[in-house]
Amino acid sequence: MNDTNTHSPNDSSRRSFVKTTGTAAAAGCTISFPSVTLGAPNDKKLKIGVIGTGGRGGGAMLNALKADDKVEIWAAGDLYLEAAENKLHSIRKSPEAQGKVSDSIDSRIFGGIDSYKKVLDSGVDVALLTTPPGFRPQHFQAAVDAGVHAFVEKPCATDMAGVKDFLETAKIAAEKDLSVLCGFCYRYSQLGRALFERIHDGAIGDIQSIHSYYNAGPVKPMPDPSTRPDGMSDTEWQIKNWYNFTWLGGDGIVEQGCHNVDRIGWLFNDANPVAAFGSGGRVRPNYEGNIYDHFSITYEYPNDVKAHCEWRQFVKSYNTVGDTIIGTKGIAKFAPGKASITGENPWTYRKPRTPKSMYDIEHEEFFAAIRSGHRKDDAEWIGHSTLMAILGRTACYSGKRITWDDMWNAGQKLVPDNIDMTAELAIRPMRIPGVAETQDTAFADA
Repeated sequence: MNDTNTHSPNDSSRRSFVKTTGTAAAAGCTISFPSVTLGAPNDKKLKIGVIGTGGRGGGAMLNALKADDKVEIWAAGDLYLEAAENKLHSIRKSPEAQGKVSDSIDSRIFGGIDSYKKVLDSGVDVALLTTPPGFRPQHFQAAVDAGVHAFVEKPCATDMAGVKDFLETAKIAAEKDLSVLCGFCYRYSQLGRALFERIHDGAIGDIQSIHSYYNAGPVKPMPDPSTRPDGMSDTEWQIKNWYNFTWLGGDGIVEQGCHNVDRIGWLFNDANPVAAFGSGGRVRPNYEGNIYDHFSITYEYPNDVKAHCEWRQFVKSYNTVGDTIIGTKGIAKFAPGKASITGENPWTYRKPRTPKSMYDIEHEEFFAAIRSGHRKDDAEWIGHSTLMAILGRTACYSGKRITWDDMWNAGQKLVPDNIDMTAELAIRPMRIPGVAETQDTAFADA
């Protein structure tokens, strides 16, 4: 087995990923520091701003409130003011929020496409970035420019341009000593950490192959066009139904199956795969949506090691999530709530007497880092796993075998430079392998 599978997370293969991001955008800029500076513990009350108050926004708020005794929800923003108001009304009722929602927050609940700016300008110390991922690079840059620590929900982008922008901003976050928390939550799970530590210590020997699967039901299906309100623009219609458009959600393998891709990356200590190929498509109509409902991707690693990632969303079908990792000394299995090793070093995960949610753990470590002065930085990792997912998606869209370097160098940009809520915005056709006019990324013929 090649060394790339046994190096530490700080090895040269991981550093090479960072080097490809180019010169830091921070060069020559005056650096301002956050209101909660690093270098010494502090006990100030941290003001939290949430940007995007959907399902993950609400969940992240509760996780953050549980994570630290001296925090408060200070501001909230969403595309729709009413959605933000309703979410805060709901949050106020939870036990975790008692005494931790600012008495004056009603004056800092914002709506509109620019509501993120208002949240960041309101004096927050920490931002929870939980909008549709197409907006993530822009919102992360705004948070860092404002000197605010950021929880970045996965993925960090939906196209290569966004990944590169995100990584450039991450360099500025490092210059400003800002902590960055990644939303790839499985690396914070108690059983995931216990299993993967054993794998990295050699419990199953050298990894030979991986099969990772995420079989589930449909998420946020596209509504019938006839339900579109009169006067609603193309742009607003797509944002309202963001999951169904690649530029906003990334497609299922990037938005949901990215957890599986991230665990594959974790197994290889975030070494770059050599290439990816695969197939995918859609078997169930989805009106105007342009995303697939199934992907099957193979990631190639040195020494003919393969990682197979399968994702799909079918109606009334067999649903299961998990990984099987085959090594020279044994087989490891991972699933939500279960982990085991068979072979030369058998082991079964046993839940602690008081198990903790991985969502709570990640926020506890995030706020502890802010308090202690030991900066937390998950930015490179979230960028790497997002890029891996985009590589797999693009291989399936195009029908090609795409190398890591070719994907990095591809001019893939899906998100418009200027998003006008009143503008027309044509829907890209669903990608069909071999049909050039449907593609979003150009590669030389093999």
